[in-house]
Amino acid sequence: MNLSPDVILPDDQTAGLLIGRAWLPDTPAGPSPVVLADDAVYDLSTLAPTVSALLDLEELSERIRAALQGGKLSAVGMLDAILANSAWDARHEGTAFFLAPCDLQALRASGVTFVDSMLERVIEEQAKGDPAQAEAIRDGLAAEVGAKLADLRPGSPEAAKLKESLIERGLWSQYLEVGIGPDAEIFTKSQPMSAVGCGAEIGILASSVWNNPEPEVALVLNSRGKIVGATLGNDVNLRDVEGRSALLLGRAKDNNASCALGPFIRLLDETFDMERLRNTVIEVEIAGMDGFSISDTYPLSAISRSLEDLAGQAHNADHQYPDGLVLFLGTMFAPIQDRGVAGEGFTHKLGDTVTIRSKELGALINRVNHCDKVAPWTFGSTALMQNLAARGLL
Repeated sequence: MNLSPDVILPDDQTAGLLIGRAWLPDTPAGPSPVVLADDAVYDLSTLAPTVSALLDLEELSERIRAALQGGKLSAVGMLDAILANSAWDARHEGTAFFLAPCDLQALRASGVTFVDSMLERVIEEQAKGDPAQAEAIRDGLAAEVGAKLADLRPGSPEAAKLKESLIERGLWSQYLEVGIGPDAEIFTKSQPMSAVGCGAEIGILASSVWNNPEPEVALVLNSRGKIVGATLGNDVNLRDVEGRSALLLGRAKDNNASCALGPFIRLLDETFDMERLRNTVIEVEIAGMDGFSISDTYPLSAISRSLEDLAGQAHNADHQYPDGLVLFLGTMFAPIQDRGVAGEGFTHKLGDTVTIRSKELGALINRVNHCDKVAPWTFGSTALMQNLAARGLL
């Protein structure tokens, strides 16, 4: 697993403010928010003990830059060494390594926000989780409704008219409801403190036979609902489980190591604004130990709802997040290439390496294993509070 700075960092390296979270080996050891500057990594815990609290600070970019320029931040170590230590099989006591760049924030996700993946969700539903049925359903469904959805604005009068037509013809689906209706699907992806970072193993259930990565951009909001940055995410998906019933969404989505985020949160500033974010292009590559590989790209601009609309549907007068929010934006990536049995499409195999990249946000790299074989999640919110208190940071 190549986690060198040239691979992991954005194209403009550390020109923007890249906020991470690292496990520091000091006594007692524990996690701290960090910032990258040139070839080094600096501890931000003197500004705030958690990433959640850090992102709530007013004039955050200015305060971080002033602290860096004034020599007020302690160096954690060199970037290349900490990245190398972050591989799932290289972490050990006495070394600093990167974690997921969030901590206490809620981890939520937007579903079916791209036409291609919207149709794949409908296919899963009609196939009832059976990959052998997917190809025939895909061909018929794409011909029937695919073109009609391409330029449709969710919640518009045109969308309501199409819904009426599809209901009459027996083609309506709960996935089309959230895909083109007025209300977006916003669901709980995982629990605060449960996300894994770049270099970690990601988990699929051993019982799943039809699954795939979901490469996504994730918005980062502070407690006031303000979009303060973005990162990359892998919303690992079990297609056979969700396909059996949408009520199994939690079983399909929220499992050990099923949520990966990173490598860093890039703060919005003069080097990276919402327009640059909207125009980012997501690249994904899956490389198997069996020699199988697949790659694809898609523009975030193809999303059916605006980024601000999705953020507003998650955080509003009806629902607040006092520790902030990380919101997956959905994906266009739904691989259908056969891997093994003809007609059954793609599914993961153990040892797959998944690389998700954008020029603006860097690269998130993870290795696939079964959920019960991945390191168990043991460091939650209570452990974090106890650790911060022991380190004198509360």
